[in-house]
Amino acid sequence: MPEYRYDHIHLRSPDPNATARFFETMFGAEVTRDIYPPGTLYPGQMRVRMKVGGQTVLIAPPHPHEQTGPAPGFPHYGLEHFGLTVDNLDAAVTELRAKGAEIAGGPVMRNPGLYLAFVRGPEGVMVELVQRCATADPGGRPSGEAGRD
Repeated sequence: MPEYRYDHIHLRSPDPNATARFFETMFGAEVTRDIYPPGTLYPGQMRVRMKVGGQTVLIAPPHPHEQTGPAPGFPHYGLEHFGLTVDNLDAAVTELRAKGAEIAGGPVMRNPGLYLAFVRGPEGVMVELVQRCATADPGGRPSGEAGRD
């Protein structure tokens, strides 16, 4: 059997630059912007590649020959979200809220040792923030972490 390795996640956006700015601002993504060359599906349009949490994420503009549908509601079948690990979820959520992010769910201790929150991004893209911890206090926070406001 061939060996399969992760390559990228591909997002589609009516404004790839604005979507990239969101990920730069909220998650410190390393973004590369250039222009699609002649002979590609999107000649002359902005091409965006990002590194988010060490992973490659591509952002494409609307498809030139097919109508792009709206983002589905959450939760839904198919690619529902992607996750990023953080060392301190409460601190991350506080910082993201201060930057104007919409925290769509959490922080919540989903299972023992799994503390998480969801951030809603452009075009409904959901980003899960995950803090894995050994134990939880009775208030549902990772042991040794500051309480939530």
